[in-house]
Amino acid sequence: MNHDTTSSTRGESLLSTHSVYGAPCWVSLTSRDLEATEDFYSAVLGWRWRPVRLGEPFRIALADGVPVAGIAAVAAMWQMAVAWTPYFAVRSADEAVSRAQERGGTAAVGPISLPPGRAALLADRDGATFGIWEGELFSDWDAWRTKRPAFIRLHTRDAFDAAIFYGEIFEWASGQGCEVRYEGDEVVLRHEGEVVARIESGALGAAPDPAVRPHWQVHFAVEDVTACARAAERHGGSVLSLGADEAVLRDADGAQFTVTARRLGS
Repeated sequence: MNHDTTSSTRGESLLSTHSVYGAPCWVSLTSRDLEATEDFYSAVLGWRWRPVRLGEPFRIALADGVPVAGIAAVAAMWQMAVAWTPYFAVRSADEAVSRAQERGGTAAVGPISLPPGRAALLADRDGATFGIWEGELFSDWDAWRTKRPAFIRLHTRDAFDAAIFYGEIFEWASGQGCEVRYEGDEVVLRHEGEVVARIESGALGAAPDPAVRPHWQVHFAVEDVTACARAAERHGGSVLSLGADEAVLRDADGAQFTVTARRLGS
């Protein structure tokens, strides 16, 4: 990868979203109770925690010492739903928000400055929530990709229509960032040859169940799906579905996520 970089205040070289634009670059969870959320994911996924310079209400989850996800205790502060949200790398948060709005999307939060970057929380025209990030990434983004969610999946009304919406915002057709392919009934997004997102049809926009309405689902790669499901139930969460290689879980605060056998996300 040809890394564009910026320099931090400590003089280390950091990867910028300019060099990986259009790709999923982070996942974050909004939480009402930071301590309870940390306890739940420590028990279910074995994560450890550290504060970050975004401020006291923010924590970074670590898997084997590598940052894997973020938690923000802002659900009550900003009157936001508790949910896992994928973030996509952009070169300009303002331009990305404008493109989304021009194509029927909405901006829920931002763009706002969160040094070392700028972020916004958006919804596509079917109501699925996603974020954008402009600025510094981790100094070893490839290590994050190793520990990252196996992938993210958009359950939406029409996969091809959604691919056009996101593709125009993130310039997927430029050939410089991500590669998009139509494979059967799915749209598959790859970055440097790895599957980083899938888009599938079948969601119902007016369904009363939020799990059926259009939404981005975050998948975390784990060694033992069944053990994660049992741990979730023991710590106040619930199991929505359980298979040999994948389980859909809900944490104690109501946020839904999927655990996937690590070999399937490799």
